[in-house]
Amino acid sequence: MANPFDDESERFVALVNDEGQYSLWPARLDVPGGWRVEGSEGSRQECLDAIEAAWSDMRPASLVRAMRADAG
Repeated sequence: MANPFDDESERFVALVNDEGQYSLWPARLDVPGGWRVEGSEGSRQECLDAIEAAWSDMRPASLVRAMRADAG
């Protein structure tokens, strides 16, 4: 069985979790717990582009909050 994440003909979605982390996900697979679809279904590249545009800070949201609390 081929890896669906590498299949350029596959349809994908971008997922995001409560920490603000993103993931590319094959649209035909069930969304794993703790994740939700962000945006619309598209090609692998369209979803990667959407993730790149949306996810500018790779730090988990809980770390960002903790760092802000420590700063002041």
